[in-house]
Amino acid sequence: MLTVTTVTLLLVMALALSRAFVGPTVFDRILAANMFGTKTVLLIAVIGFLFGRPEFLDIAMVYALINFIGVIGMLRLIEYLEDENRSNQEEDA
Repeated sequence: MLTVTTVTLLLVMALALSRAFVGPTVFDRILAANMFGTKTVLLIAVIGFLFGRPEFLDIAMVYALINFIGVIGMLRLIEYLEDENRSNQEEDA
């Protein structure tokens, strides 16, 4: 049963990666990357359970925090770049 879960997680991760590369907007790509990170956390937890290694849950928690901080950082960067672009366009007008 856990093998089916692992294969399903890998399939969903592949779909999320394809969405990250094809996404029409930057926000679609960031959302897909966040989904990929979330599924990676789940995959690490399942693999830790499969191999009887409870310390993998600690690794999964750290990865979840890094994923969250990375997504927030990327959104802040995009917000900053859009504000900078708007102010440059207003100066040119």
